This record gives sequence, C-alpha cells and structure tokens, in this order.
Amino acid sequence: MTGPGDPPEGTPKGASGGGEDEYRSVVFDESFVRAARLQEFSADERLGEHHSPAVKTRHAWMRLGGSRQAILLVLLIVLAFGTAVYMGIRHPYKTPEQSRVQPLRSSVVPLAPSGEVPGATPEDLFAHSPAADYKIGAAGVNLPPVARTEHFSDGQIFSALTIAKDYIVQSSLDPATLTGGSVRPVRLLLDTGQLDQFDRSLAHPDDNGRDAATGWLVRFDPALTRLADRDVRVNGTLSASELSPDALVVTADYTFVYAVRPAPGAPQKPAGAQVGKATPGAASLVTVRREMHFRVGREDLADHRLELLQSSLQAGPLACSSRPADALRPLFAGQHAGQDRPEGTDPYARDRANPSLCGELAPSAQPKPSHPIR
Repeated sequence: MTGPGDPPEGTPKGASGGGEDEYRSVVFDESFVRAARLQEFSADERLGEHHSPAVKTRHAWMRLGGSRQAILLVLLIVLAFGTAVYMGIRHPYKTPEQSRVQPLRSSVVPLAPSGEVPGATPEDLFAHSPAADYKIGAAGVNLPPVARTEHFSDGQIFSALTIAKDYIVQSSLDPATLTGGSVRPVRLLLDTGQLDQFDRSLAHPDDNGRDAATGWLVRFDPALTRLADRDVRVNGTLSASELSPDALVVTADYTFVYAVRPAPGAPQKPAGAQVGKATPGAASLVTVRREMHFRVGREDLADHRLELLQSSLQAGPLACSSRPADALRPLFAGQHAGQDRPEGTDPYARDRANPSLCGELAPSAQPKPSHPIR
C-alpha cells in the first residue's frame, strides 16, 4: 500500500522517493515570513494601463442631481415668461380699445290741445279713450319672442330685453319717479359712463338735446300735479337686434297714459300759457309717447345695466311754452292752450342742439267721457 502522497500507481520511475523530499527546498523559516512585505494590487492595476474605467468620473455639477433639474426648470419658466412679455409688448396687432360710452341725445316735444281738456273720473276717462284696452303698469311691457343671433345666444338677448323692460318700468311707471321722488332705481340701471350726464340733467335740466331730465324719465312737476290714479295704461313694442359682435341694440316704442289732477294750492295758470280755470275735482289724461334706443354690451349683461343712446318724448296736453325739459306741466281739465305757440327758431344759432318744438294734440287722442265734470 502506498503512502498518502503517492499516486495510486506508486512512485514514477526515475523520481526520487517520497513527497517530502520534493518540497524541502521551498520551505521558509519563521524569520523570513515575518520579514516579508505583502502588497495587493488594486483591480485597476491588475487590469493594466490600457483599460478604460467602466464608470466615468462624476463632476461636481453632475453630482447635484435633483437640484440641477430644479434650476433648469426655473430657468425655462423665466425664459418663457420673458418671451411672453416681450411678445406682448412687440406684438404687431393692437388690443381692441374698449368702446366709449355715447352720451344721450334726446328731444322733448309738448303737444298742445286744439280745444278744452276734457275732465271726468279716471275710470270714465280711461274707458272712453284710445287707451281703453291698454294693459296696466308693467303688464303692458311685454317681452317679444327671442331668437339667437350670430354672436349672442337667445338667453343673452332675453337678458338684454329684461334690462330694457326694467328701465322702462322704473323710468315711466314708478310713482316715486313720476312725482319727483327718488330716481336711484333708474340711475342703477344706467351704464356708469352715463351717470355724470344723468346727474347733470337732473340737477341742471336744459332743452339742449343733451341735458333734459325728461329725456331720461317721465316726471311731473310735484308742485303742480298729482296722480289721480296710480294705474298707468301702457301699450307698445320692444325689440332687440345685434349691433356688433360685442353689443345689442334694444328699441322701445311705448305710449303711457296717466290720470292727473292739480296739486292742492297749485296756480291755475302756468306762466306763458293762455288757459282757462281748471275744473275742481276733475281728473284729466296725459298721454306720453317714448321712443328709446338702448345699447347693451356684454359687460352690461353681467352688470344689469344699459346705455340710453336716443330718447324722443312727446307729451300732451301741454302748453307750447311749458318748457318740459325738467318736468311735465300738463293742462288740466277745463283748461286750453289758447294761442300759445312755440318760440321762433333761429336757423343761424348753433349753440342749441335741439330747437324748441311744439306739436298739436289730435282731437282723436283726447278722451270723450260719458259724464264730463264741469
């Protein structure tokens, strides 16, 4: 049997006997091992000098990571904002200017009766007048059917008509407005660009075509006139059409019939009018026709406001010399206009935009009461 270091076939021929004799020359003593210096090469040194590293060196900028992305994002936002501001300043197309509010142009024409003003009870007067079938108050201001236009929906047109109706009701039917009371409800419905003109017209009325109080509303002189019946008869039409892509025009044409009587202590004869004595206790009718053109812009729809562009008012029975720029001063039952005629008009005078005018109230427009009061 062979030893632990021998091959299974035994020691080859020609080899020295025994395994220990073969390694005896490479055995180191203990002092040699202790004096030896161990050195281990790095992986990069073992691969050689021509080897490229698998991972490149990261510079300080790259080591920022998320911070660098945040900085880049901020720079992009600043650049985009600066570009937008520059293009807004240098853009070749100018932003459309807001349309300026136009001032009101108005005319007020008194209608003088050809004879004596009839007098009776309000019920008898209304029943025997052309207003017999008129509706009462706001019920007479009906909204027409609406249809959308190119730039406005049917809802927007309905809103414009509603604003116009509110203005008509507040400026023509409200008892406070009619008798010289508060006009705040009317003022709140006007575009803010017209408020200065409105306030000036109420404070310093003039028949110059711009500053007549009666161009904005119906108002009777409270020192002379009282309402004999608060139920005003109303009839007319209201329509809307597209004025521009940003505005609608609303047209109103209404006739209002009021029953009035003299105020207690009122003088019987207004200055300049040749009239008879008013019949005590009798009411009379005053007919007012108003034609108005409103502008309602998109911003007005949201604010529930409008612009009153044109207003034409005809009222009678009035004396031609009554000058109804500030308030209406009607002739009462039993009175007549006589020979009162409007003042002469000078065509060379350019300081007045609206000349003094006066018309004749047709006899058919007067009621024919069954039981007139004398």
